Amino acid sequence: MRDMVEIGMGRTARRTYELDDVDIVPSRRTRSSKQVSLAWQLDAYRFDIPLVAHPTDALVSPEFAIELGRLGGLGVINGEGLWARHADVGARIEQLVEVAEHKGPEAAVELLQELHAAPMQPDLLAAAIAQVRAAGVTVSVRVSPQNARALTPALVQAGVDLLVVHGTIISAEHVGGAVAIAEDDAPSVEPLNLKTFIAELDVPVVAGGVSDHRTALHLMRTGAAGVIVGYGSLAGATTTGEVLGIGVPMATAIADAAAARRDYLDETGGRYVHVIADGDIVSSGQLAKAIACGADAAMLGVPLALAQEAPGRGWYWPSAAAHPSVPRGAMLPFAEIDERPALEKVLFGPSSDPWGSVNLVGGLRRSMAKAGYCDLKEFQKVGLSVRA
Repeated sequence: MRDMVEIGMGRTARRTYELDDVDIVPSRRTRSSKQVSLAWQLDAYRFDIPLVAHPTDALVSPEFAIELGRLGGLGVINGEGLWARHADVGARIEQLVEVAEHKGPEAAVELLQELHAAPMQPDLLAAAIAQVRAAGVTVSVRVSPQNARALTPALVQAGVDLLVVHGTIISAEHVGGAVAIAEDDAPSVEPLNLKTFIAELDVPVVAGGVSDHRTALHLMRTGAAGVIVGYGSLAGATTTGEVLGIGVPMATAIADAAAARRDYLDETGGRYVHVIADGDIVSSGQLAKAIACGADAAMLGVPLALAQEAPGRGWYWPSAAAHPSVPRGAMLPFAEIDERPALEKVLFGPSSDPWGSVNLVGGLRRSMAKAGYCDLKEFQKVGLSVRA
């Protein structure tokens, strides 16, 4: 039963919980962490660890996607970001960092908007896809709901394995115009019906973000292979709450989406849709809590941006920071350039960091072992408590 509280005469609100409001409660025999498997499979693609990189230019370059894929995760390239608009992305990011350091976050957002105003060049994105594909890892690209119809045919032709339709908040039918991908292209105003769109594709689709049971269930009914819960929220870097007043209490949102997954599983007689948590996960403990609340995997931003391989040079910003009229994010530094560990160390350690930002996989594995579980699906049944 949902916990409703009265916030004024005739107006109620639901009491919800963040990941930091809940704790994992071990209640069975412990196991060796060597017995724990973190493998998961999304459609035809198997991954050794349940980690997906957030589709921001601060994080995912072709080289980063290759390295994360080699280590067992999935990197998602932003198909509407710098890699699709500029040939010299490295130089552009250096320019962004310099502006952020010397002129502040507003100037950096202005430059981000300027860089994203350049027309998209399908050949550049196709080259990035080919580079990742040649390395033998799963190729994934993110598009926004409003541009999915226009961009996807070229992505499929270029060889994308997994398409991510991703926005701050998404619904089963997006109504709105799409921008042109080149100067002579006419924008489309036809609504995007995800169910029809997905049915016409030969590649699996992950869609999100959502924050409630109803929307998650609707997206599952479109045929999506996975549903993203949240919008990558992080205090300071993501400003959707300040700009739009929208917030996603991740513990509750993940549990609601997991309930939608169970309902859809019963409704279809066995079709399983993966739940991917995206937001407020910066430590291995929060990662473990997200899985415990019902997520199959987590989409990470800042924790992976600490790595040497991340193109942001220790800085992080969400893709929504580049919105042309309503930016919802800022560029923030999270690591000094010369102090960043390799991605492999961020994921697998060893670590001297006592806060859980390094050796993310090791922390998750040990949490599962301490609670007595040896695979991700079973760990979703672990006991939880709410802090007073």
